[in-house]
Amino acid sequence: MTVPPTAEALVRQAATSLQDPQGRQLAAQMRWWTLPDLEVSSQAPWPVVVTGDGPPLLLLHGFDSSFLEFRRLAPLLAEDHTLVIPDLHGFGFTPRPDGASYGPDRVLDHLEALLAVLPSALPLPASSDGVPAPIGVIGASMGGAVALALARRCPERIERLLLLDPAGLDGQARGLPAPLAALGVRFLSLPWVRRGLTRTALADPKNRVGPAEDEIASWHLQAPGWAESLAKFAGSGGFAGCGAPLPALPISVLWGEQDRVLGPSGRRVAEALFGEALLCLPDCGHLPHLDQPKLVRDHWRQVHAPAPHRTPTPQP
Repeated sequence: MTVPPTAEALVRQAATSLQDPQGRQLAAQMRWWTLPDLEVSSQAPWPVVVTGDGPPLLLLHGFDSSFLEFRRLAPLLAEDHTLVIPDLHGFGFTPRPDGASYGPDRVLDHLEALLAVLPSALPLPASSDGVPAPIGVIGASMGGAVALALARRCPERIERLLLLDPAGLDGQARGLPAPLAALGVRFLSLPWVRRGLTRTALADPKNRVGPAEDEIASWHLQAPGWAESLAKFAGSGGFAGCGAPLPALPISVLWGEQDRVLGPSGRRVAEALFGEALLCLPDCGHLPHLDQPKLVRDHWRQVHAPAPHRTPTPQP
């Protein structure tokens, strides 16, 4: 009987065999951290990419995805930021021990534990009293809802948010019965469904989606426990109603004009919530960090980058 590869083995394989060179590069920068403050499987290593140099910036991926969705944006932001790109709890290549529970609370518990180890894992700036400086966060799709919820839970650790076509802003969490959740996961595992989802997510699938993109969109499905954890997450109801109240910090939103995943109704919800803080991007679908990574990078630098510190000029 063939033994399925471990999550760590899959990431190592991705670093050498993915068709997409940026995907290979990002996978090669994976680290595996222990998170002592996380009650579930605290001894298992957790995947987090760390790359770049400069102020820290946390990147949060979307539903049924992995760190690899930031392969286009990461090299651009890493020029002047230290990027921290985890796989969210229950997604990507995270550990999935038998009997574990999955849902929004577990995702936030995991990120809170990650924030707790950052001061010892990275050379983070600190205030005069030794408290780590807050960090910026970019959240994409479901990761946008996660970013908002995390900022409300840990307001002292989050400095500012950039949300990319955020999902889960309104509505109520409605969990699926276990049989329906399992059926939905089986449907999501079908190759033709994965290809269709990738093409729906991008603005110009004819020119921007090929075998390399399809490979990355399905690579994490090989991770042990993928189906079980996704079904349990669906059973929890997932992230919903995460928009209001907005946390009291700088927030901006980029929205792809050709977003066919959330559609016009999702855009109206976001416009009503964020107002002038929302900017629409042309030639862009549900994933601005894949369709228009340079525009995302430029927006972060122009709107969210902290002003450089200047030493006052002595007066005569």
